Amino acid sequence: MAAEPSLNVAALLREHLESASPDLLRAMVKTFADVLMSAEADAACGAEYGERSTERTNSRNGYRHRDWDTRAGTVELAIPKLRSGSYFPDWLLQHRRRAEQALVSVVATSYLLGVSTRRVEKLVEQLGIKQLSKSQVSEMARHLDAQVEAFRNRPLDAGPYTFLWVDALVIKVREHGRTINVHALVAVGVNADGGREVLGLDITSDEDGAGWLAFLRSLTARGLAGVRLVVSDAHRGLVNAIGAALPGAGWQRCRTHYLRNLLAKVPKSAQPWVATLVRTVFDQPDTDEVKAQFARVLDTISEKFPDAAEHLDAAHDDLLAFTAFPRELWRQIWSNNPQERLNKEIRRRTDVVGIFPNRAAIIRLVGAVLAEQTDEWVEGRRYMGLDLLRKARRTPITTSQDTEAAEPAEIAA
Repeated sequence: MAAEPSLNVAALLREHLESASPDLLRAMVKTFADVLMSAEADAACGAEYGERSTERTNSRNGYRHRDWDTRAGTVELAIPKLRSGSYFPDWLLQHRRRAEQALVSVVATSYLLGVSTRRVEKLVEQLGIKQLSKSQVSEMARHLDAQVEAFRNRPLDAGPYTFLWVDALVIKVREHGRTINVHALVAVGVNADGGREVLGLDITSDEDGAGWLAFLRSLTARGLAGVRLVVSDAHRGLVNAIGAALPGAGWQRCRTHYLRNLLAKVPKSAQPWVATLVRTVFDQPDTDEVKAQFARVLDTISEKFPDAAEHLDAAHDDLLAFTAFPRELWRQIWSNNPQERLNKEIRRRTDVVGIFPNRAAIIRLVGAVLAEQTDEWVEGRRYMGLDLLRKARRTPITTSQDTEAAEPAEIAA
């Protein structure tokens, strides 16, 4: 038998079945992986484990442990080490989840493009990988690029997408011999079935109106339709881009990001007081109370900080756009917090790399992370109920463009 005597698969399976262990699948995956690695290590040595043979060309030298993320959970593997040379199972690299494959590929690409050897070795060590061949890198990159490209360009045919969250992340990349910042534009929507899905990803040099307009138009070209509300921070040029690419959609300015901007207008000692006041606006039970409380808060702040009050008054329509929709949806649509959680997952992977070797590597890694997240959302429960979505789609929206168009008519009347 190629595996060690201690690896008795039948006995292990019987033990888990008799105890009704909830970890049966994960234990089976670990056992079969250990058996396969043991057999491959024996083949590399020219003899089975513990066997005395004249044909032996190498021998075991302990194990190195690494975690393997599988659909059955995280499995701790014991990878055999050899006294001469090294052994690492190729199938372990080829069958990683897409996001981890992408991370391996980015690290390896960095090495091939001349990034500091010390830095790359550190990244590879964090992944638990001893070596990567050029052919492995090329094969992984080719496979991943095809998957990510298909994900980024798929038809958006699950609409209408009633709500849309958009955000941008700053990522460092090396171009023309220097390190620059680029912006990863990400859009997430709620489809007709009430589920969330990542709708798009693009990389732009600057987070301006032209970049946002091109991004939103690329989404509509793929089928994005029926958007009633876009939730985001006040990115440069984004509001105008929404009006041009998504006519009829309203804009909700993220309350969390806005509060940070407002607090910069008051002394540090008064910031907790102002923050508490503004938050009371969002604690009200209905639309009329929200607007009444906003007026009271505005009057209170204006007595001490007129500049901050003017700033708050100017943001009235953008901050309270959520009130046009059913009360049960307010917490989900009045801020960009759902997008922020996704951003943290992206950052967890990109921080390992630090500076990307090129834009293609960014798309490969971030695209793989987003594809994995969309798969998890599809397998999970609905983000919004169908009845609430139907009510939301019947909600009349007054956009800033509508308001501007109405004002001259009112004056003429």
